Amino acid sequence: MTQFISIEEPERPASAPAGFALWQLGFRPFYLLASAFAALSIALWAAQFAGWLGTPYLAGPLWHGHEMLFGFTLAVVVGFLFTAGGNWSNRPTPTGPALAAMAALWLAGRVLVLTPFGWAAAVVNTAFPVAAAVALAIPFWASRNKRNYFFVGLLLLMGAANLGIHLSQLGVVDLPAWLGVQVALDVVLFIMAVMGGRVIPMFTNNGIPGAGAVRDARVEKAALGSVLVLLAVDLLQLQGIALVVAALACAAAHALRLSLWKPWRTLRTPLVWVLHAAYFWIPLHLALRAAAEVGWIAPSLATHALTVGAIGGLIIGMMTRTARGHTARPMRADSVDVACYVLVLLAALVRVGVPLVQPTWWMHAVVASASLWSAGFALYALGYWPVLTRPRLDGKPG
Repeated sequence: MTQFISIEEPERPASAPAGFALWQLGFRPFYLLASAFAALSIALWAAQFAGWLGTPYLAGPLWHGHEMLFGFTLAVVVGFLFTAGGNWSNRPTPTGPALAAMAALWLAGRVLVLTPFGWAAAVVNTAFPVAAAVALAIPFWASRNKRNYFFVGLLLLMGAANLGIHLSQLGVVDLPAWLGVQVALDVVLFIMAVMGGRVIPMFTNNGIPGAGAVRDARVEKAALGSVLVLLAVDLLQLQGIALVVAALACAAAHALRLSLWKPWRTLRTPLVWVLHAAYFWIPLHLALRAAAEVGWIAPSLATHALTVGAIGGLIIGMMTRTARGHTARPMRADSVDVACYVLVLLAALVRVGVPLVQPTWWMHAVVASASLWSAGFALYALGYWPVLTRPRLDGKPG
């Protein structure tokens, strides 16, 4: 695992290699597409409410939830797994025309959900995670990389959750469409928990001498196992005390896990503290979810603690770090990176914190948070366009 991102500072060549490198490795097109979509999707959502998009297949909050998960988040997950999966298996993942075809499939899904063509949207949007799972399974199977087989299963589960949303919307199954969204949120939470446990302590110790971040086997099992229990609770549509207990136990496990990583020792290293700050939103989300279940707060506050704070924060932190590492750039956050971190994490604080303190300011908080979120990801897309589209600085492939 230590090899999938270089943490050493490479020597910068006299001049950057020329050429167009967007299709050389999975992170390149999907980070660029995801960041641009994250910035634009808020405007599209506003256009839906204004009635400017006619009669789309998915509308309002369901479109917003679907697209943030199966559009934005899944694109980053696939880009990351295609990139890391090649290192884990020492086998190639999609590049060139195959990678371009995957990006086109993802883009088609974003367009189709804004049209009346429900079945086409269902097929294309389900096909993307399934195709990604197959593309990842091939190198994993060839190398017998059993440790990471479960990522293939998680992508297939995302495909099933997506299909469930569409079949519900089309009237084929008698299940709430939001069940698919919740299952997908739990799957993404599990992916973040796994990857966070693998990389955050390592990056902390490698980037900050003497940080002393540690992993405890019992805490690791409790943190990951409790997310799976929560997933089972949601799949069974259990509510009340079962959900409250599962969420609080999960929150406690992840809070303890984070404390072992010594987040207070990272404050002078933005490339590291952003990951700790984002992970903090996981136990907070779980505690808020328990509070929402007993009626103390609006459920949307718990959801946005996860989606804006944890997902958004970890994504912006990992997109800057992996893009730098895999293009042979210095592993230091510059002013653009730090601005992206602050904007996205501030968006979470405003979206969740303001309505908690003053519920009547809810709409103002939504508008301000959306503006901060869009600005953060637009800044990444613009700042990293040359990084993602040009060859590595050291001239190596990737």
